[in-house]
Parts: sequence; structure tokens; C-alpha cells
Amino acid sequence: MKHTHTLLKSALVALALSVAGQVQAQTTDAKMNTFVSALMGKMTLEEKIGQLNLLTPGGGVLTGSVVSSDVEAKISKGNVGGLFGVIGVEKIRQAQELAVTKSRLKIPLIFGSDVIHGYKTTFPIPLGLSCSWDLPLIEHSARLAATEASADGLCWVYSPMVDIARDPRWGRVAEGSGEDTYLGSKIAAAMVHGYQGNRLGDKNSVMACVKHFALYGAAEAGRDYNTTDMSRIKMYEYYLPPYKAAIDAGAGSVMTSFNEIDGIPATANKWLLTDLLRKQWGFKGFVVTDYTAINEMMAHGLGNLQTVSALALKAGVDMDMVGEGFVTTLQQSLKEHKVTLTEINDACRRVLEAKYKLGLFEDPYRYCNTATATKEVLSADKRQAARELGARSCVLLKNDRQTLPLKKSGTIALVGPLANNKSNMLGTWAVSGDAQLSVPVLDGMKQVAGSGVNILYAKGANISDDTSFAKKVNVFGERIDIDTRTPEQLLTEALTTAAKADVVVAVVGEASEMSGEAASRSDIGIPESQRKLLAALAQTGKPLVVVLMSGRPLTLTTENEQATSLLEVWFQGHEAGNAIADVLFGNYNPSGKLTMSFPRNVGQIPIYYNYKNTGRPQPEGPTQKFRSNYLDVANDPLFPFGYGLSYTTFKYEGLTLSANKISSGKTINVAFKLTNTGAYAGEEIVQLYLRDQEASVTRPVKELKDFQKIKLQPGESKTVHFTIDKEKLSFFNSQLQWVAEPGTFDLMIGASSADIRLKETFELL
Repeated sequence: MKHTHTLLKSALVALALSVAGQVQAQTTDAKMNTFVSALMGKMTLEEKIGQLNLLTPGGGVLTGSVVSSDVEAKISKGNVGGLFGVIGVEKIRQAQELAVTKSRLKIPLIFGSDVIHGYKTTFPIPLGLSCSWDLPLIEHSARLAATEASADGLCWVYSPMVDIARDPRWGRVAEGSGEDTYLGSKIAAAMVHGYQGNRLGDKNSVMACVKHFALYGAAEAGRDYNTTDMSRIKMYEYYLPPYKAAIDAGAGSVMTSFNEIDGIPATANKWLLTDLLRKQWGFKGFVVTDYTAINEMMAHGLGNLQTVSALALKAGVDMDMVGEGFVTTLQQSLKEHKVTLTEINDACRRVLEAKYKLGLFEDPYRYCNTATATKEVLSADKRQAARELGARSCVLLKNDRQTLPLKKSGTIALVGPLANNKSNMLGTWAVSGDAQLSVPVLDGMKQVAGSGVNILYAKGANISDDTSFAKKVNVFGERIDIDTRTPEQLLTEALTTAAKADVVVAVVGEASEMSGEAASRSDIGIPESQRKLLAALAQTGKPLVVVLMSGRPLTLTTENEQATSLLEVWFQGHEAGNAIADVLFGNYNPSGKLTMSFPRNVGQIPIYYNYKNTGRPQPEGPTQKFRSNYLDVANDPLFPFGYGLSYTTFKYEGLTLSANKISSGKTINVAFKLTNTGAYAGEEIVQLYLRDQEASVTRPVKELKDFQKIKLQPGESKTVHFTIDKEKLSFFNSQLQWVAEPGTFDLMIGASSADIRLKETFELL
């Protein structure tokens, strides 16, 4: 009875707190509505439309050639709602002063930026971070980025990018979390929580902007800005959940995508922006376009600027990024009854509400404290976090003869165009980061190895010898530098250096801008110059450790055969050299697992783990005629989703289920023993997959439904627990209903999607 009383008391306390929170939220909403309504009552039509106008003054524009003109005059007239691309607290304060002292109603501006993987302190690219499978750490990275960005004047970030992507030719896979909707949804929510903190308006909180809504990661042929076409059931099942997870986490804004959906560009798609986003999902924030997305609908063939601007507003767009279609056409469209005053008012209200939530009406300069900026920007704790995040994003793909970790003695030949290179360490979309503050691999290895190791360096090759290709990559600064020495001279130096060493470490891969926006590639191998280098180094017979930098999965069949060890490090940011050295020398045991499959060749693309069987699946064993397969390559990827090695080994055993049948409202408890059977302390990312054996619509061969990251000392064991409930068994049927159908399910637990260690079946009644 006492226990029951305690539970009841706890429940009543929780209920009271919940009710109090709801009352407080309602009171806050009421105050906001009163304030915004009063302000809008004073606004002219021109001023309302001005709030829908997002401009950039230039000087760092990375997504298009258009730069806004006469920005200061437009701010003074009240024709600008926000700015982006303004970096630094003093510049932001100056722009804000124009708005709050020169414009008639003194409405503050909202300031945004592309804070994708850190602000001025740059962390690993999002694809790399996702390979940590460490949700608290990922959330912490966003929290640190928000603290730094808000200290430097910003209050709005264009992140997270939550597009599911199954095609590594698309350069923007670097900005996302890979191919899986379950993991992608978890990371999307973690990022939003990290950016927005406890409450919007706190001085270390920024408003998240979820992008790109929607389906941008499925661009045809992996070519940026290209069209997208898919069934509704595929949208709901695989591509939409991460966006919804971000919305459910409280994201304050959403950015439209460039692609079309059902033949209608996302920026003019009322079903997407109003019916789905607002009515079905209950989104209360505001919608901003991507860079000139309204104007670009003219090229889609939807009409002139006035027509497409009206279509965007009516679809549910609130803010026009750079294109200025709203400010130049909406008044005329209103006169011609192509838009309504209610639609303009609704968009204006949502932008003003965002500013209210951020506290800008209370204090327009709340993010403009130079003392805070001095303390927080590029601070030691953020550099240390960058190093830890970098080490945890590494994925060990191969380690023959336990070549890694390297000994802190002897002679190491460090070779490759990315081995002593600062300009490429930050990776794509590091718009505020200073590459010259980054730590190259050579410096990091010297620091971590200590005086007992003799490290000899040779460049060995250019990233690419192709000058025309280099010109395309070097649009925003030199990323591919063509050496004055000939390729033959570089190679000779590398081989001479390798001959003096006990082991060769080759740092190769992409330049940072070979992936990212407008960086699609039809050939995703490493460039020929570096392939020649690796082939020559492999022939020396020395142990060859290949450290691979890239913003996407690459085709590595030959390189995998040549390398003794292969370590994918992505692009790690400012602390790249130190973080990579920590892994190479064993200061940190790599624990990363791939979140995107590595194809054997581009002909396999798109390739992903949760595919569906055909009516003629290829069974295990030799290739059979009249089955779904290739003549020239296996069906499976070179490295599958969830794959990653460690310096230690793990044993899975003793799988038990609390029941072999589950009914509605009940759960099954899953348990097994995990043991570290190696010589190093390490972390294992344990993955749980399910398969519905029979359903009303076809189901994938397996789906990730849970995971845990477990740290164990050598010889240590731990019982790992999972819970299976109806939610994990549910899917969208052909009527787009979220259902769980009775039947038999396969439960699989393993070290990757292809390495299933334990298996059992159970039944849903």
C-alpha cells in the first residue's frame, strides 16, 4: 500500500508539473499573440511584406551568385526581415542598429547562418558525426555550436540537414546522417535539442532550421538540384520520418528543398507545406525557402516571378531567401486577387513570432555581447570537443595483421597530399571556420607519437593532376594545389621516404570541396594521381595504413586490397590531425560504424541495407541465372551499413526473449551477453534489426529498430537489454495508416546490418 501511495504521489506531482507547464506555455502564447497583433496593427502592407524578405549582403555567399543590393537602404525602409551571411558580433550589431533606429517601427532583424558542423570551431562533418552513433555526443556538438554562434551574434542556424540519402554520388550526403530513417530520426531530434537548448530566447540558444523539406536526398542520378520522384508510401516510410522527428523535437523553422514532389516544386507545394507540415504534423514555426528557390521555379516552368511568388506564399512559404520575389510582386498580386491579405498576414505573423520567441523584441542586441564572444569563440573546451568528436567519427574498415594501433617507436613514412594540408581539414560547409587554424595530420602525429617515433613526410602526389577539375573544385579557395614538381618527382620522393620506414601511412581521398553542395560526382573513386601513389606504395611490401578523407562513401575495391589497414576519417574539422593521431596510435580505440553503405562500384547505386526482396532473390552461394543479380559484381556493398572494426573483439551470446508472443499494449524484453574478448578497452555499437515475415505491403529484409553503444574493458561482460513494443513493429500500409499487423517477426542482433550474431523469432498476436 505504501508503494502504491508513493507511485500515486509521484504521478500527481508529474501531472501538476505538466499542467503548470501547459498553463505557462498558454500564458506565454497569449502574451506573444497580444504583442504581435498589436504590432501588426501598426504595420503597413509594405512593412508586412518586408518581414518576409531575407537578404545577404555578400562577402561569403556559397550557394549562389546572387548577392542582395542596397541592403542598408532596404533595412532602413523596413523592407528586410532578416539577414544571413553576416559573421561577427560587431557587424551584426551594426546591421541591427539600422533596423531598430532607422526603420519606422524599429522591428529587429533575425540573423542566420549555415552552422552545419560547428561555427568558428569546426567539428567533423555530419556524416562523420553520425558514424559515432552517439546521440548525447551529437547533441553536445550542436549545443557547443549554438553557444559559440549565439555568442557571436547569431540566433538562427540552417541545420540540421536530415535528408535520407542512398546515393553517394550526391555531394550533400556529407551534410546528412546517411541512409537509415531510424538512426536519422534520432540524430535529427538530438541536433534540434542541442541547438535550441532548454528554451528559445536563452542567450546560448539558437533557432534550428530543418532542411531540406522534403526528399532532397533522393535527387535523381545523385545530381544536385535535380528532380525527385517517389511513391507516397516510400516518402512516409523512409524519407519523411527524420523531418517529423525534428518537428516533434520543437524545431522553430523549416527550409524548403529545390526538388519537386509529385510534379510540383517543394517551394510551391501546398500539400507538403500546409497539409502535411502544418495540419498533419502540427508545425507552428515558420518556413523559409532555400537560396533563390522561388525564382528558380521559373526554370521549372511554373510561370513568371509574380506567379511563382504567389504560388509559394499560398503553399505556405513565409520567408523568401535572397530572391526578393515577395517584396517586388506580392502587392501587385494582392491587387489582382492572386493572393489574399490573410496569407500575407499569416506569413508575417509567423516571422514576428520567431523573433518574439528569440527575445529580440525584448532586447535586439541580446546576442551581441563582445565579452561573451571573446570568451566563447574558438575556446579551448570547443577545440577539445572537436578532437574527441573527430576520434569518435573514425571508422576502421580493415586492419590486417593488427597493423593498427601504430607503435610509438621506430620510423613511420607519412605520405599523401592530405597528410600535411590545412586547407582541406575542415570539410565542406565550414563557412565560418578558418582553415589555417586547423591541425594537419603531420603535426598531430608528431604531437601524439612523442620523441620515440621518427616521422618522415613526403607529399607523394597531388590530390588531382587535372587542372580543369581543380579549377571547378577551387571556386572558394585553393583546395587542390598542383605542385610545381612533376607527378613522377613526387612519387619518387614518396618511395624513397617509404624505403626508410617500418610502416607507411598514406593520407589520401577527396579535397574538401569535392563533396558538399554542387559537388556531385559520377566517379566516386579517389583521383588517378592518388591511385598511382597507393599502387606504388603497396608494391614496396611495407605495411600500408591508408587514412581516407572524404565527404561521401567512395569506391575502394582496389584500395581495400592494397591496404594493410584502412581507416575512414571523413573530414574532422580543426582538430583533425590530433584526433586522427589519437586513433592511429591507440590513444582512442575506434568505435565508429558506417551510416551509409560503400558500393563496390557506381553501377550498384543506389545501394542500401534495408532493401526489399524481389520475387527472384539471389540466394546465398554461387550466382544463379534468372535471379536478381549482376553478371560482373556481387549484389552486396563493399562495406555495409553499420560496419566498423575495433582494435578489440566482442562476443555476442545467450539471447533470451521474455516471451515469444506479444499482444497490443505489451512488450517483449530482449537480453544477451556482450563480452570484450580482446586486449583493448573498446566500445561496441550493438544493433537490433527486425523483419516482418508477412505483411499487406512488402517489407525490407531488415530494419534497424534500436541500438546501444556499450563500453567494455578487456574481459568484461555486460548484459544488454532491448525492449520490443508495437511501435517498433508498425509501418505505413497502402492507405498510409500507421499499423502493426499480426504475424511472425525475425529479431536480429549484430555488429552490422550484414554481421548478425544472434537471431530469434516472435509473434505479434
